[in-house]
Amino acid sequence: MTLLRTTGTITKQAATGALIGLALGDALGFPTEFNDVPRILGECGPWRQMELPTPALVTDDTQMTLAVARGIRTAMDHGLLDAHRLTQPLREEFIAWYHSPDNNRAPGNTCLTACRLLDDERLPWTEASRIDSKGCGANMRVAPVGLVPGLSEQQRAGAAQLQAALTHGHPTALAASDLTARAVFLLARGAEPLGLVGRLRSYAYENRSCYQERWLGELWTRAGDPTPEAFIARGWDECLVALDRVATALRDPSPETDPCLSTGDGWVAEEALATALQCFLLFPDEPALALRRAACTQGDSDSIASLAGALSGAHLGAGAWPRAWSDRIEYRSDLLSLGALWDS
Repeated sequence: MTLLRTTGTITKQAATGALIGLALGDALGFPTEFNDVPRILGECGPWRQMELPTPALVTDDTQMTLAVARGIRTAMDHGLLDAHRLTQPLREEFIAWYHSPDNNRAPGNTCLTACRLLDDERLPWTEASRIDSKGCGANMRVAPVGLVPGLSEQQRAGAAQLQAALTHGHPTALAASDLTARAVFLLARGAEPLGLVGRLRSYAYENRSCYQERWLGELWTRAGDPTPEAFIARGWDECLVALDRVATALRDPSPETDPCLSTGDGWVAEEALATALQCFLLFPDEPALALRRAACTQGDSDSIASLAGALSGAHLGAGAWPRAWSDRIEYRSDLLSLGALWDS
């Protein structure tokens, strides 16, 4: 596949590709979540031939990704992206999702509890955040932060961690969200998959003691760490261990083996990123296979496949996905309109 580029601009429609890919992975993994691999194979047949369900319904992963995307769009309509402009739109989007009748796709308890607390405007968001939770709900929805053009590294890191922190306050949730947004950003800008894990490890080391105070405020004080640097370092250290597991798994790749066995089941943030990365990097130029492999796993299949879809779509663009799939994905018009906004 040839990707057309002009100087300084990528014309592959990375934002559209990533958002559609995320939703497709979500829909493909929705029926297989909570099942082990033998049962998935028994119900779906060989994993390399898995087909998108009819109808192609998504879960809270896509719903909350759209909430983050709309929150960023609203914030940037009023000026440069910063914590002051972003916090309230995100809070309002999360509350709207919490009350939506469509919020019936087995959402996580952390998101539900935090959003219920966010709905009390008297409560600072830092008090609503679940400080002990590092569930993958923090980074399953962060892809839009990696797709918005024109952000500085500090803006991207701060926004990625803030959107996570509104619900999941654990430092590993923050670091994994930052890393996920970084991976999406790098792939959208043309980074080669082969060097991606190394670049993410370098980024984690560089930011290990960097607490995003402008974006997170006093969140760290709720965790009992002696300093904000010690707080955030715990998260980066867990993510570095997860990235090492990806590198180890890819030294002797085994596409027919459940990726969860080497990089984790994905219920927590660093494992979701690691297993999604493994699935993507097993099939960097075969995006449908990456999604199928991610969906046929014993763990949090829809979230793993969502993240794998975002990575694949950011890498290959909107043309990565079969039209027979992308034309019937739920929320298609919303995904396309936001993608077009950031691809232009």
